[in-house]
Formats: sequence, structure tokens, C-alpha cells
Amino acid sequence: MAKEKKYFKLPETDEGTILFNVPFPKDLSQLKGMAPIVIKQPYQIDYLHSYGQDSPFFAGLANGKLLSTKCSSCGYTYGTPRLHCMYCGSECDWFELPREGKIHAFTVCYFGSEAFLKETPFALILVEWPGVDSLFLARLVNIDPAKASTDWIGMKVRSQFRRNAKFTPTDVYFVPA
Repeated sequence: MAKEKKYFKLPETDEGTILFNVPFPKDLSQLKGMAPIVIKQPYQIDYLHSYGQDSPFFAGLANGKLLSTKCSSCGYTYGTPRLHCMYCGSECDWFELPREGKIHAFTVCYFGSEAFLKETPFALILVEWPGVDSLFLARLVNIDPAKASTDWIGMKVRSQFRRNAKFTPTDVYFVPA
């Protein structure tokens, strides 16, 4: 006696794409001339990004600290951190930058990427600190970019941090001190 086979039937659901009145020719010889079906579907992907060697910098920003590095061998001090010295190749050690620095140079941006386009014009500055050999690029806020002046060179500025970190370099910005 043969066993009776049970077949599984897929359940019908409302998820996915539902098309009504899909064009279909009555004569199958016309299938090659049928227009393609085009469906617009939302698409989402979770992108995993690792900050790797820069993780301490972003953790510092999230905790209201501006961190950078100093070469453990030749002593070159960076405004923007790096894991190894660009001059001697030795590993660098982390330290906290002072909250106050001064403007070394600036520019007013009248165009920006999509993320900054609605905020144009805005000022970008290169911040310098005593004893630090390189500069740090950041935004200068609480100023009027339309009144930009060479008087800004040397102006004291103070670092500020976003209350809710987005783990981007823009989590730190500067204001006149």
C-alpha cells in the first residue's frame, strides 16, 4: 500500500509587490514583442564601517575630548591623528589636544556636498596649537561668513562637540573663544 503524498502550499501574503492587470498577449506568438515589466522597489542595506585605528579619535569626540597623536620616536605631534609617524614610521601615542587654539588659515565655502549644501556659506578653518606640528581642519560657527576678514587669522577659537555624536569628523566644531 503506497503512502499518500502531502504537498506543501506556500501561504499567500500581502507583502512584496502586487501588480494588477499585468499585460499579457492572447496569442503566445506575441510574447517576444511584450514590453518589459518594470517594478520600483525600495532597497535598504546596512553598511558596517570600522574606524579601526581611528576609533579612539571618534570615541574621544563622543566624550567631548579632541584626541590626537605624537610620534613615540621623533616626537612629531599631529593635529589630526595617525597611527604611524609620516617621517620616521614609528608608532604614535595618543594625547588630548587643548580645548583652545587659534586660526592658522580659513576659507568660506559657498558650495558643499549634499550634506552641507543647505548650510552654505560656511567657514572652514585650520586650527593650530602651540607645540603641535600640524593643523586640524574643522568648521567655525557663530560667525558671519559674509564678514570674513584676514583679521580672523590668529583669532582664538574653542572646540565644541555635538551633544549627540554622529561619529563623523563634524562632531567637533569651533567657536570664537
